[in-house]
Parts: sequence; structure tokens; C-alpha cells
Amino acid sequence: MDFKTTFLNNRHRELGAKMVPFVGWEMPLSYKTGTVAEHLACRRGAVVFDVSHLGTVRLAGKDSLEILQRSFTNDLAKINPGRAQYTHHLDVEGSVVDDIIVWWVSENRFDVMPNASNTSSVINSIGGQDVTADRSVLAVQGPKARIFLGRFFPEGARVPRFRVEELSYKGYDVLVAGTGYTGEDGIELAVPNEIALEIFDELLEVGVVPAGLGARDTLRLEAGLPLHGHELGRGITPFQANLGWAVSLTKGDFIGRDALVAESQRGIHRKLVGVKGKSRQPMRDGMDLIFKGEVVGKSTSGNYSPILEVGIAMCFAPVNQSLGDAVELHSGDRVIQGEICPLPFVAKVK
Repeated sequence: MDFKTTFLNNRHRELGAKMVPFVGWEMPLSYKTGTVAEHLACRRGAVVFDVSHLGTVRLAGKDSLEILQRSFTNDLAKINPGRAQYTHHLDVEGSVVDDIIVWWVSENRFDVMPNASNTSSVINSIGGQDVTADRSVLAVQGPKARIFLGRFFPEGARVPRFRVEELSYKGYDVLVAGTGYTGEDGIELAVPNEIALEIFDELLEVGVVPAGLGARDTLRLEAGLPLHGHELGRGITPFQANLGWAVSLTKGDFIGRDALVAESQRGIHRKLVGVKGKSRQPMRDGMDLIFKGEVVGKSTSGNYSPILEVGIAMCFAPVNQSLGDAVELHSGDRVIQGEICPLPFVAKVK
């Protein structure tokens, strides 16, 4: 199978990255220092992820706002041009087909950012132009992300959280948003491919650490952030995933609204919870969640937490499951002791 590659693929290889297939793309899993070191670099300093595999669907025109309001769950009327918003794309049954960030760039222009494998389905729903191949996206994340970026691109470093600005860097138009997927503060840069390598190298030169998919996953897991295909997908609604705040049932009709109204009236039958282990043994997805000897759910994501130094997992559990409940995760003969805990596991940016 042929995999797509990002514009920076050769640079990743030169840096010794371990390259792996991921939703049709070849992506860096980790670099020479390894996932745990990259994870800690993000929590304590700053890292850069090449997330150019994520889709960008550009929607422009006077009817763009109306199209997005009918297509997605959140209410863009809550924000205005120059802001970003997290939202969901549902099917008619209320399942989350994809979770999306919308960058409202200017009055009649939106850059819609679906997960890599869902770009075509989003285009089928809203129309627009697929500009994924025309740009690279660099996510600079961590408590020192703005300090490092500010050393060569101070205007970009000043873009506030969940704001979007069109800026110029060395004569090129660059989109900068205060967004990310790590639980840390950070900036995402959508840059023309012509200057992607230069900006990537500038980041490394000022002290930013390159990081791969491994650290991106452990970071988002500690932050309690959902992953498409795990905490979100067919049969999972926003309410079950604790993401009802990304739904507006009062803004008017949208795909899946009727199903969500019905669920809100009858109540959810399960909820997403955290499980914190008693040991360093990593948890994995697909493990049975055991409470008082009975299987009550399954884990959707799991790993070792470099910050907490124990195994952690997110699981769907009955709505009456309580914080502090002693539970076990089972997979074959493997048994991991833990307890129900609040999400996120590691709280950082508010």
C-alpha cells in the first residue's frame, strides 16, 4: 500500500524518526530520544508536531456560516471571525462521525479541520475546497511554546488561545491559531509548503523538540481528550463522551439533532470515565472494565502516564459508576488494578 507523506517527510527521516503508517499516511512515531522524553519535553518546555496529515477544507462565500450551522453541532454564533471552535459532525443517529476544529478566518471564510481519514466525508457534507496538500501544519505545544516561537516569529507567538489570525512571515501568508491537542498551551501554524521546512528548522534551532505520534497520543490521553475511533465514533454520542458542551440544541436544526434531543430527554446509558492504575503497568484499549466481579464496560484508550507514573485509561462505564470505585481492567490473563478517577488525568490549560 502506498502511503501519503507530509512535505516534511524527508526531514523527519534525517532526524532519525521512526516512521509508521497512520490512517493512510506515513508519519513519525518518535525520534531518537523516544516517546517518554518527547512527552516530558511538552509538559516542561515545548515540542513541535508535524500534523499536516490532518485535513483542511476551505469554505468561502456568503452562505458558508449557514452551511456549517446546519452541518455541525456547536453554535458558531457564540463566536465571531478571528476565533476557533471545537465541534462535531454527526450522523442522523447522533453518533460522532468526526470531531473538528473550525477556524473562522474572516467574515465569509472558514478553514474546517477534520481528522485525516474524514476529509472526503466532510467535503461531501459541506462542500468546499480541499487544500490539505497546499500547506503544512506545525503544532508548537508546551508551557514555553510561545517563548520559543517568539524568538523568531513574535507576532505568531502573541495569538491568544482559540484565536485565529492571518499573518505574514518573510512575505508568506501564514494562518496562526491558539489551538492544540495536548492539554498544554500552544500555537498551530498553517504555512505554505515553500516555507514549512524553514519554520520547522527555526523551531528546532531555538530549542523546540520534535515529537511524534506516540507522544501526541500519551499527551492527549493524560489531558482526557477524545480520539476519533476510540472515544468517538459510530454508536457514541457527544453526551456519552462528556462533550455536550460542544452541542447547541437551541441554535436550529443540524444533522443528528433529533437523535440528541431524544437522548437528552431519556438520559444516557453510559458515560466516559477515567481509570487510574495502582502500578506502572500500561493499560490498553479494548480491555474489559470489571466492577465487583462483573464486566461493566470497556477501555477505549490506555497507556502509561509519564507524569503520574502509573497506567491510565479512558473507559465507557454505567452512569452510576462513582469516583473512587475500585475496578480492574482485564485482557486475557492480564489483570490491572485501578480506580475510577476524574478526567483529565493531568489538568493544565484552562
